Amino acid sequence: MIEDEVLGFVIGESTVTKTLFISKQIPRLGQYVIMEYDGKTVLGLIQGLVRGSIALPDDIHDASQVEKIKLLEHGSTQYIKGVIQILGDVYTRNIPRIPPPPGTEVRKASKEVLKIVFGNKDSGIRIGSLISEPDVPVYIDVNKMVTRHLAILAITGAGKSNTVAVITDELLRLGGTVVIFDMHSEYISARFTNGDVNKIAAKINPYNMSISELLRLLNIEKRAFIQERYFRRAYKDVLEKISSGESVEKFLDLLISVLSGYLSSDQNKRDRDSIAGVINKVEDFKERYGDMLDYTVPPVIEQIKPGYANVIDLGRYDEETADVIVSHSLRMILKERKNYVKTGKGLSFPIFLVLEEAHILAPKDRPTLSKYWVGRIAREGRKFGVGLCIVSQRPKNLDPNTLSQANNMIVLRLVEPSDQKYVQQASETLSEDLLQQLSSLNIGEAVVLGLMVNVPALVKIDKFKGELSVEELNVVKEWRKIHEESMKRIRELDDLTEGW
Repeated sequence: MIEDEVLGFVIGESTVTKTLFISKQIPRLGQYVIMEYDGKTVLGLIQGLVRGSIALPDDIHDASQVEKIKLLEHGSTQYIKGVIQILGDVYTRNIPRIPPPPGTEVRKASKEVLKIVFGNKDSGIRIGSLISEPDVPVYIDVNKMVTRHLAILAITGAGKSNTVAVITDELLRLGGTVVIFDMHSEYISARFTNGDVNKIAAKINPYNMSISELLRLLNIEKRAFIQERYFRRAYKDVLEKISSGESVEKFLDLLISVLSGYLSSDQNKRDRDSIAGVINKVEDFKERYGDMLDYTVPPVIEQIKPGYANVIDLGRYDEETADVIVSHSLRMILKERKNYVKTGKGLSFPIFLVLEEAHILAPKDRPTLSKYWVGRIAREGRKFGVGLCIVSQRPKNLDPNTLSQANNMIVLRLVEPSDQKYVQQASETLSEDLLQQLSSLNIGEAVVLGLMVNVPALVKIDKFKGELSVEELNVVKEWRKIHEESMKRIRELDDLTEGW
């Protein structure tokens, strides 16, 4: 056993998961400690600290008394008490069956001990180092991250994009396949140190859409059974025409043509209003989603390259159009991974999906096309090698069912109490003490917890060594540039008119 520095001693009543201690020196919040009892070396995390003085209780109301006592006692009556969360045996991670006895020494965990706990290189990737011990790297278990899903949560500017980039780069080093739904065009021209970016066209061939997708996008509801019946009939007729030689690129026009034929038929006289409604909806679909429709684009699964950071650039689309593209892509990926696992045909490699602005695509309070498929992947993806990473700056607006399925979390700075509480409700391992740390974290610092780490950790995320597409906008520089250009034009105009 490595000799570690004694910080203090266990006092009062303890449980198997928590204990109080009094310190003989000043420890740090978030510091790791060890205690030896019951034949085990047990790891703990300092989650709360209180500093006080026996000579200066809180019922003193005269400042002059404080000055006199300070001169006399010279800090000799001061004390520091703390709360330790018991994390488990250093070597087995098992929680002891009995609480630590009073008087047990609380020692500072050495770097060697911490490297045992956080240094699983064999099945892990490095994401950063401990805030309390910068020389101790922190690794996360890739298998448990991918199969049990991940949530990266923080306010704007706290380091979400950097964290995504660091994880992606490390997965590329292992030969992993990542698909990033890039809502702000941050990754489309990124440079990773361990792999390359494969740009996937943010387009859909409507011919590759399922009939259920088309019904949703056309707003043909289940209760509109007459419209649905005629659309299904027209869809079947169009497929037969295309199989007989008609061009796929006429898919939507053929739908309108077939439906118009139904409209003019006397046999359908009673249903003409319903048929006309379907025609209007198809025409509206063509106009509304024209920018994303492309009959030449191959299915998304044929564009995904294994071992690449596959980026779907959604930056130029509005939220509604982005929702359609994401929904379609998620459906195809899950379907083809299922096919491969069951039949050996389909998408032949596991995949890790990164969903930026997840609170927009899978919101709490309204239905979206993507929300259903995000939920399906969150529930079923681990069986078929489809991992999910949801990234959001507004956790409280996220679908709670989706967030609760993320068994791993990297929570950077979160200031708003409602966001903090929402995250705590979704996580079994985010304690009240760790929750209080979220608003005081610096940029790039995070609480990392879940099945992918042996114990919860306060981590300084590594700085991404490559380059992202979008840097922080320098507003003052842009204003100054425009101002200088404006002044230059004014001076040129003055010179031009001076001789008039």
